[in-house]
Amino acid sequence: MPSANRHDLFAAARPLRAAAATDGPPADLTAKALEIHRRLCPVYGCPIPYFHSLDPLSELVSSLLSHRTRNADSGRAFKALRARFPDWADLLAAPVEAIEETIRGVTWPELKAPRIQAVLRAVEARHGGLSLDFLGEMTVDAARAWLEAIPGIGPKTSAAVLSFSVLRMAALPVDSHHHRVAQRLGLIGPKMDVGPSHPILRSQLPADWSAQDLYDNHEILMLHGQQVCHHRKPACCRCVLVDLCPSAQVAYREP
Repeated sequence: MPSANRHDLFAAARPLRAAAATDGPPADLTAKALEIHRRLCPVYGCPIPYFHSLDPLSELVSSLLSHRTRNADSGRAFKALRARFPDWADLLAAPVEAIEETIRGVTWPELKAPRIQAVLRAVEARHGGLSLDFLGEMTVDAARAWLEAIPGIGPKTSAAVLSFSVLRMAALPVDSHHHRVAQRLGLIGPKMDVGPSHPILRSQLPADWSAQDLYDNHEILMLHGQQVCHHRKPACCRCVLVDLCPSAQVAYREP
């Protein structure tokens, strides 16, 4: 996006600030969500290739490892787990200390090691085996409900399992970057947590969108949060969404 001075950006934002004050109907947010998607897709190269081709149970373990952990670190931990425990049944039979040692590069390995074992035991007890392939025969809502009935699995993890795994189901994960960008853009409220934001953000997108469409939406908002809409000092001057963003309007407001 060409650079612009603060007065130009502030002027461009005025009509949207006035519109936001009228508390428009949900259709306004749907139109805004679609416009955000339309603008970000060419920036980040939709359709975006999937970064994983794991079976859904392996994706579940990978997602549990990734919580509050950099992708590179959780990826190394997952590979180490698979090398040490080629079958998930081997991991269930292992001392929890061995699992913790194997994943020591992630955040809170002392919590994640017993949690992974507990989740795998729950899957085995409820399904009768260590597989989640059967989820592909269910609707997205039913599959997510099945997963989220297991302690330790929340909306982000259930959506990740369905979307990122080889099931390629139409679920929308929301990570911390995605969540932050959605809040700044006014798609969700400033006090809404990540978990409750999942159904809200999904409802703003077309019901018939494919798995690839929803994966792209998650990825472009996540990438925008990583590369432009930083936690501290967002780069509003090079953001293609600045005229849609209430937070940018505040940032460029005259003192």
